[in-house]
Amino acid sequence: MLIDVSEQAATRGERKERTRAAVLEGTLALAAERGFAALSLREIARSAGIVPTAFYRHFSSLEELGATLVAQGVRELRLALRELRRTPDARLAETVRFVFEQVEGKRDLYGFLVRERHGGSAALRSAISVEMHLIVRELVVDLSRVRALDTWSPDDLELAADLIVSTVAERIADYIASEPRDRPRVVATAVRQVRLVGLGMAAWKP
Repeated sequence: MLIDVSEQAATRGERKERTRAAVLEGTLALAAERGFAALSLREIARSAGIVPTAFYRHFSSLEELGATLVAQGVRELRLALRELRRTPDARLAETVRFVFEQVEGKRDLYGFLVRERHGGSAALRSAISVEMHLIVRELVVDLSRVRALDTWSPDDLELAADLIVSTVAERIADYIASEPRDRPRVVATAVRQVRLVGLGMAAWKP
């Protein structure tokens, strides 16, 4: 009897996760057509095959749904980068390529984030901005440990980190919009740009 109850609970949990995933996938598909701010709860629920009231079993509001998508994209990328930086020989160029590998694995999600970064939803723009700023702050910490930059002020380090992150973010937008045959060139351009930033940093005298 106990086994049956456990199995039923597991089945319910699996169904809930499948429905939650369907809501997220449906939102990405709809937002690709009109943008997140133009979506209604009713059509998002319909895309997932549920009634509108069932939406609230998974998300308290559309804002929480949007925040979840941001977390799956920018926040997970930030945490993945944090793990990568623990590798002793992790270089900036390899880190840039790693970012694009993550993007390729979730192109629909990152396409959504690229559009919403400057899109119509103020809440989403703010959430994306906060997460990107955290990436900048963590890169500042990394740069502060580079011996050649130990005379730099925190403001200069943040300026450099913001330039690197903004450059890669712009190339991600190009990558999403590119045809498959052109994507390696976009990645190569991003790597070259980051290397040029690095050369400029080496020559900069605070």
